[in-house]
Formats: sequence, C-alpha cells, structure tokens
Amino acid sequence: MKKRFSFGLFAVLIVAFAGSAYAADYPTKPITLMVPFPAGGSTDVGARIVGAIAEKDLGQPIVVVNKAGAGGQVGWTDLARQKPDGYYLGMINLPHILTTVLDPERKAAFKAEDIVPIISQALDPTTVSVRPDSPWKTLKDLIDEAKKKRGQIPTGIVGYLQDDEIGYLQLAEAAGIELRKVYFDGAAPAITALLGKHVDVLFCTVADNYTQWKAGRIRMLTVMDKERAKFYPDLPTTAEVGYPTVISASTRGMAGPKGIPEPIMKKLQEVFKKAMLSKEHIDKLEGAGQPVKIITGEDFVKYYWESYKVAKKWVEYVRGK
Repeated sequence: MKKRFSFGLFAVLIVAFAGSAYAADYPTKPITLMVPFPAGGSTDVGARIVGAIAEKDLGQPIVVVNKAGAGGQVGWTDLARQKPDGYYLGMINLPHILTTVLDPERKAAFKAEDIVPIISQALDPTTVSVRPDSPWKTLKDLIDEAKKKRGQIPTGIVGYLQDDEIGYLQLAEAAGIELRKVYFDGAAPAITALLGKHVDVLFCTVADNYTQWKAGRIRMLTVMDKERAKFYPDLPTTAEVGYPTVISASTRGMAGPKGIPEPIMKKLQEVFKKAMLSKEHIDKLEGAGQPVKIITGEDFVKYYWESYKVAKKWVEYVRGK
C-alpha cells in the first residue's frame, strides 16, 4: 500500500511539473480563435480587437477564423471536438450557446459541459427600438398599444431563442402582451427590416443598435438592464419603468474545449484580461458600442451555469407551448 501511494504521488508530481513546464513554453505556435458567426458582427469585431492586442504578450499570432452556420451551432460543435491544448479557442455568446444545447429541436452534438468558459469580454443588454417616426415615444406607449392589438404588431427578433427573444418573452410575460414575432438571422437584416417598415419594433442589443442610433435612424424605448447604458445615458431601463425582472443581455467571451490544463487556462486568462483592460481595447470596443465586461475563472464558470438555468426556463417555456 505504501509503495503504491508513493508511486501515485510521484506520478501526480510529474504530471503537475510537466503541465507547468508546458505552460511556461506555451504557446509555441499560432492560436486559432474561432468566431461562430460571419465576419463583421459584434462578436467578430470583439474577437479581432482583443486578439490583435493579446498576441503581443503571447508572442504568437492569434488567427481569427469564422466558422458560421446554424446560428453558431456549427462553430461551437467544432470547438467542443478540438484537442484541449490551448491552441484552439472560440467565442461564445450567452445565453445563445446554452439555448442551442437545451433546445431538443437543435439536436446539438455537444453538451454545455463540453465547453469551458475562459473570460468574458462584453455584456451587451437588449434594447427595444422603433423608427424615429413611430407614434410610440415610450415603452408604456408600445405596451398600451400592444394590449389593444394583441399579436398584431410586427416585431423583429434577432435570432431564435437567443438573448433578444428571451428579453421579449420576459417583457411579454411581465406586461401581459403579445407581439407578432418575425425572426431574423442576425442584426443587420433585422435593422434593415425595421427601417424598411417591414416590422415596427425591434429587439436587439446595444451594440447592434449603436451605429443606427448615432445616425438618428432609430429611436430606443428602453434598455433591459438594472443600470442605464453608458452609451445611452438618457435611455430608461426596464427596471426604472416598472419591470425589474425584465433583464436580458448577450454576454460575449472566450471558451475552449473541456480539459485544457489549469496552467494554460491561467495563462490565457491573465493575458486576455491584461489585453481587455488596456486603453486600446476599451476605446476600440466601446467605439463599436460594446460595453466591456470582464469576468474570469470561477466567477465566469458560475455565471455560465447561472445563465444555463435562465436559458433552460425559457427553452422549456417555448417548447411547452
């Protein structure tokens, strides 16, 4: 028994030493950072900004690749199947990746636990928007009209069972309304539909709306958060206007396949956190309308699984109807 224990302890020490040594040398080749959406979107922009900064400290290129398809599912499936050596990372969006796993109709080939959160980059709240010429000046105006015209007001939703739809479902439940949902695969076509008068309301994130808002092409009625958005300080929150439970956002960050050695994880977290805290990163990300939100380590893992519970509730609600 004593010999077996000693050998086991020796083996553990060898593995720990090897892992630390590996981490000290890591990385020795380029790192792939996969974006599961087309180029040009909020997630892609964020990945390219932080990748270009972090690679200076890592000493190896961070190559951003777009692997779009099935609303992110193609890219995340690929991420879950990668070797957990720290050389293939991916961008994730919460709760989007979790509703993908939880929705039985998606038939995802990976589980939530197959993906390990590394660090968050941005927390992008959902907004409710209309055209500048809309008769609805406030969220109350829209809700009052929706109660008169139940299920009749055409409303753009960016992505099926993603953060924006969850925001809509929360508001519909809290306010006792029903809008006529029209789904779009991405913010660009949804905003085009709003401006073209194909829909009269749009649920999308702060970053999705930022450029159009600055140009004066849309009017926002509320942001689904507890605190006002830095970019729209005059825009009331759902909590302020009587709906404190209506809180919705897209949290974007990085993850890897399950099994990345702890020394590698720590190095990635340290390097990317330093990059995200840099003035260059903050200025560029906020210049794109993306609110920086950094969560690392166990805190991000906890946030991931709390998001899982929220996603599960709304997936079951939709599928149970």
